[in-house]
Amino acid sequence: MSKPEQDVRLKLSKRLISTAIKDGFQHLRMDDIAKHMDVSRATMYKHFSSKEEVIEAVVSVFVNYIEKLEARSSDDDESSFGLWFQQLFEQSVSLVGKITEAFLRDLQGSYPDLYDQLKDTLNRREKETLAFYQDGKQRGIFNPINEKFLLLQDDLLLREIINVKYLLYNQLSIQQALHDYYQFKKIQLFRADKLSLVDDARIMPIIDHIVDKFNRNL
Repeated sequence: MSKPEQDVRLKLSKRLISTAIKDGFQHLRMDDIAKHMDVSRATMYKHFSSKEEVIEAVVSVFVNYIEKLEARSSDDDESSFGLWFQQLFEQSVSLVGKITEAFLRDLQGSYPDLYDQLKDTLNRREKETLAFYQDGKQRGIFNPINEKFLLLQDDLLLREIINVKYLLYNQLSIQQALHDYYQFKKIQLFRADKLSLVDDARIMPIIDHIVDKFNRNL
């Protein structure tokens, strides 16, 4: 497949994500998919021969995004911990908002091989994240807290605070909720004498970008 063709498929796949993650995709027909991609049925079939190909492309978007996380080394200096913490935060927010239970349920039921591929990628990310937390504790950068609780916190608490109903009930903007959660995570994780390793100026444009995408998908 040529690079231009890959780019077009990627662009069209991303247009479908907001629909697929909210309500799942099992009910979608090819006509519906073309509509959400904002192209004609004929144009869609130039790039995707079947619904499975469409969903495979969507899964590839997720897998490639997860694998973008920069590799770590045990020899990295302390400053890398602040940067990796922020990269993990950005990914965690994006993944919680995109990989929903509805999407995973439909994927497992309709395309188990694609489900296994995505779960394997998520499991590798989880292992890398746990190793990161453990390394930070051993080097005296992170507080001595249970790293598995940190992962569970992102899956449950983060998923709740970006829920529109939660935001409305608590009269919070998505920007304020993400900013507060970021500060909560930072202070929870880093020892007080190591907080200077985290450059907060870097996270603000990232939060703004996430907020913009969140608002466009409402």
